[in-house]
Amino acid sequence: MLKRRYFKNHIAYRMVIIVLIVMISIIYTSIKTNINIVEVFSYKKELPIYSVETGEKKLAISFDAAWGDEFTLEILNILDKYDVKSTFFLVGFWIDKYPEHVKEIYNRGHDVGNHSTNHPYMTKLTEEQILKELNDTGNKIKKITGEKPNLFRPPFGDYNDRLINICKGNDYYVIQWDVDSLDWKELGVQPVVDRVTRNVKDGSIVLFHNNAKYILEYLPMVIERLQNEGYEIVPISQLIYKEKFHMDNTGRQKPND
Repeated sequence: MLKRRYFKNHIAYRMVIIVLIVMISIIYTSIKTNINIVEVFSYKKELPIYSVETGEKKLAISFDAAWGDEFTLEILNILDKYDVKSTFFLVGFWIDKYPEHVKEIYNRGHDVGNHSTNHPYMTKLTEEQILKELNDTGNKIKKITGEKPNLFRPPFGDYNDRLINICKGNDYYVIQWDVDSLDWKELGVQPVVDRVTRNVKDGSIVLFHNNAKYILEYLPMVIERLQNEGYEIVPISQLIYKEKFHMDNTGRQKPND
């Protein structure tokens, strides 16, 4: 009995020593590297905006444009028909090929967002390369529309803390989605309609692609279903909070109390 108690006490003692050594090591490192010790112990992962907490029945639909432009003007006509404003995230080389459609998207009242210059995995880039991806496309958009974009969607949804902090430092809100239409899989019309309409909620951000195979068929059906359910469809710039907000651990943006 005494041996067992000694063994337990010995283990507890060793655990306390290990914890103390780790804490001292962290404090020493923070002093040497000039890191705020409070920040070390209160680390919180940076998250993009996946959805928005809102007291209103509204959501946003968005289109990523990287390859192809066959359906863009018809998409814009559909959006006009239903009086819907949306958000288009454009890649730099797409802008180079279709500058007239960038202008048309903007002139029809839609958000024009930044989707990088070359559609890379952003987390694999250096800080200098990230800034080039952001700035080159941002400048192209500004040259065409007269406005610098402030919404950025990482290609492939690939992000990390460094990317988000660089974007913040350059006045970008990093935007993801909480409803993926999976239109790129080309599963047909009804699967897209069902997937979107069954999964949206107040404050959702829906992901579509401008050159998806069945988009001209499913887009009107999705919009009609959402509007019949009472949703107002707004651009992401009108859905998100620009200040006095915080993020929960799911990437849902919430206003501060």
